[in-house]
Amino acid sequence: MRFNEKELVFLSRQPTQRAAELGMRGPKKGDVVKKRFVKLIVNFLFYFRTDEDEPIGALLLEQCRVEREDLQVFSIVFLDEAERKYLFECDSQEQCAEWIDAIIKASYEFMRKNLVYYRTEIHRLTGKDPLEQYGISDETRFQVNSALPPLPPPPPPT
Repeated sequence: MRFNEKELVFLSRQPTQRAAELGMRGPKKGDVVKKRFVKLIVNFLFYFRTDEDEPIGALLLEQCRVEREDLQVFSIVFLDEAERKYLFECDSQEQCAEWIDAIIKASYEFMRKNLVYYRTEIHRLTGKDPLEQYGISDETRFQVNSALPPLPPPPPPT
């Protein structure tokens, strides 16, 4: 995927969901753990040298798996490139758990699944599709499974 460098730098300066200095080891053989300032913004994980304002890299947190490696260490592995593994060392178990949770919740897929779940629950409880008022209820991205038809229309009023 290609990104505009200026737009990424601009995004890296936006308010963060999480930010901290973490130990980070890149995916290349021979990479060593280095202190990096890491910022989670939307579904990007930016990393900076601790003394610089511009990011030296960014990870798009889609199609990836986040796993705890040790009590204070987690990893990010991209599904289409299993050998590309990034390790992050935290200061505590709690910090590690918070980062893992935040990264998992940052992905578009996680948010889409939540939207579909709550849409289905609201429809079940009220008989109304909450997305209908926005004219987007038939879009496949909001369906439980893209192969399934849209939610059935609500029952007629009694």
